[in-house]
Amino acid sequence: MTTANDNNQEQLKAERHRARQQKLKAGVDAKIAAAQDEKGILLVLTGNGKGKSTSGFGTVARAVGHGKKAAVVQFIKGTWECGERNLLEGAGVEFHVMGTGFTWETQDKEKDTAAAEFAWEAAEKLLQDESIDCLMLDELTYMVSYHYLDVERVLSALKNRPPMQHVIITGRACHRAIIELADTVSEVQPIKHAFEAGIKAQQGFDY
Repeated sequence: MTTANDNNQEQLKAERHRARQQKLKAGVDAKIAAAQDEKGILLVLTGNGKGKSTSGFGTVARAVGHGKKAAVVQFIKGTWECGERNLLEGAGVEFHVMGTGFTWETQDKEKDTAAAEFAWEAAEKLLQDESIDCLMLDELTYMVSYHYLDVERVLSALKNRPPMQHVIITGRACHRAIIELADTVSEVQPIKHAFEAGIKAQQGFDY
C-alpha cells in the first residue's frame, strides 16, 4: 500500500532529478551559445582499435547527405573491393587509392614511397580545392610514421587549405604535430577483436 510518505519521497526524487537535468541543460546551453565560430575542422581518428576508417566514412556520408561535395584519398589500401567506395562513388564522391596494399605485403620501400607520393599529390590538389567541403585522408598517419611523406609538407598543406574545408585523417600512431594542429582528436582503443580469435575479415562488415 502506497502511503503519503512514499508519495512525498517520490515527489522529492522527481524534483531532484528535474533540478539536476535543468542544471545540465543550462551548462549545455551555455556551451552552445559560446560556440559561434565556423571554420573547417581538422578531425583525427587514431588509436589501435577497429573503426577509425568506418567512422571517417560515416562523416563523409553525412556531408554528402547534406549536399556537400566530398573526396577521399586512401593510403595503404590495396586493390580489394571497398564497400564504402562502391556506395560513395555512386553518390559523386571522388576517390584516389594508393593501391599498393600493406607495406608488409609489398616489402618494397621504394615502390611504396613512390605510390605514397602519387597519392599525396592528389591529396594536395584536393586540399587546394575550395569546392571540396569534406576530404578524408584515410590511413595517412602511416605515410608520415614510415617517412614516406615529410610531416612538414603535410602540415603546410593542412594549414593552407580553404578555410571552410573539413579534413578527416585516420590511422594509428598519428604524429604529435598533426594532433596538435587538429581541432578534434578521437582515440579508438581495442578491447577485443574477432581477428585475434581466428575469425577472418568478412565482406560487408570489415570491408
